[in-house]
Amino acid sequence: MIKLKKFGMYLFLCIVSFISVFPLYWMVSAATNKSAEVISGRLVPGAYFMENLNNLLATQNVGRAFGNSFKYAAILTLVSLVVCSLAGYGFEIYHDRGKDMVMNIILLAMMVPFVATMIPLFQMVSKFGWLNTTIGFILPTVSTPFLIMMFRQSARSFPHDIMEAARIDGLSEIRIFFQMFMPTMRSTYAAAMTITFMNAWNSYLWPKVIMTDTTSQTMPMVVANLTEGYVTDYGMLMLAVLICTLPTAIVFFCLQNAFAEGITGAVK
Repeated sequence: MIKLKKFGMYLFLCIVSFISVFPLYWMVSAATNKSAEVISGRLVPGAYFMENLNNLLATQNVGRAFGNSFKYAAILTLVSLVVCSLAGYGFEIYHDRGKDMVMNIILLAMMVPFVATMIPLFQMVSKFGWLNTTIGFILPTVSTPFLIMMFRQSARSFPHDIMEAARIDGLSEIRIFFQMFMPTMRSTYAAAMTITFMNAWNSYLWPKVIMTDTTSQTMPMVVANLTEGYVTDYGMLMLAVLICTLPTAIVFFCLQNAFAEGITGAVK
């Protein structure tokens, strides 16, 4: 009976794993086939990878879009980690009733959809001349309630005795943050970096609004451009999707252990 239960459990896990992995396999397979073969449902990898790649490079400036996406995502991730960790650290270490009220208001902002603030943000970015710029891209998401909350929760497990000892030894508050808090919260920073980088890389709506110049396009915008013609080349489209997926997949697989620790609030 126990063996039968284990067999059923493993069978269920195998089925769920296959369902989870199949879309990724189909994406890779479709990137190597012609459009007609993709439409017909061919699941076996083909021999048209280089042809799809040449067509993609001939119709879209993939290199520039890839570089733009990486630049925007890297800068946004770096700035967001510093800003949100400072905010979360300050809300917890120096908290009082007033700061708790401000934190509650910040958390309420999570319920406001981005489309409700997109028009005022666009007017502000346009007024300051930040269209087609990096600062225009990172401005709406440089500080998010979720990351502030995550760093605040992690700061609750930060040893206060060590902080008091550092203050007695003469360390300033800034040095305590950068030399003691940040190294201690490596897993939280890894989780926050993964989330922020993936969101920034996959962002489409806001770049579509402010990136009016073709030289400022990102990879998601290039993928969307491939579907705007009268006829869609699905082999080339899936190759573009594959290229767009690789950076986030690499970041996640490299940081998956630290990501899990950071989400659960582990401190080392």
